[in-house]
Amino acid sequence: MEPVRTVEGRAIPFGRKNIDTDVIIPAHWLKTISREGLGKGAFETIRTDPDNIFDSAEFAGSPILVAGDNFGCGSSREHAAWALLDLGIKAVIAPSFSDIFSGNAFKNGILTVVLPQEQVDRLLEVARTEPVTIDLETQTVTTPFQDRFSFEIDPFRKHCLLEGLDEVGLTLARDAQIAAYEARASTDMPWFAKGTALKDTGIPA
Repeated sequence: MEPVRTVEGRAIPFGRKNIDTDVIIPAHWLKTISREGLGKGAFETIRTDPDNIFDSAEFAGSPILVAGDNFGCGSSREHAAWALLDLGIKAVIAPSFSDIFSGNAFKNGILTVVLPQEQVDRLLEVARTEPVTIDLETQTVTTPFQDRFSFEIDPFRKHCLLEGLDEVGLTLARDAQIAAYEARASTDMPWFAKGTALKDTGIPA
């Protein structure tokens, strides 16, 4: 997982409320176990409109999505986070998120920023013409018009995102401790060691 420190660029001013995971990535795209290519199916029903914002040349490659309240509700499909990543989205700003979606986004390196509705409305306005900057270290969202909005984030999630640590990375970061434990265990509990007979039970290893 790549570290997330600053996300800067044009933000897609989406703003719709109660967008569920079936809108983010429809069910017929869930047959794949690959994270690649799902961007083509992201917001598929919305993109049937030729004038939709996701296919607008103005917002091509935008790393930020400004959404409405209760973003990511519905099913728990992790494909929703994969689709956003494949679309190029690295951060989503909204008044609130589904807990499951927020967790899936975090595990895949997507920063979810919760701001009050009035601040989201301001960002929707700015995003139509100007870039937006999210600084995870200072926990702020800023605009070229001197807007500066602070957001809260769980300290553990902040650490993992800043360091680019997913669940595998967190485990590997404790490689020395794991090796030390296994060395102690082979001495303290030799019956777990490969090839050691279970002498007390008479059962061969």
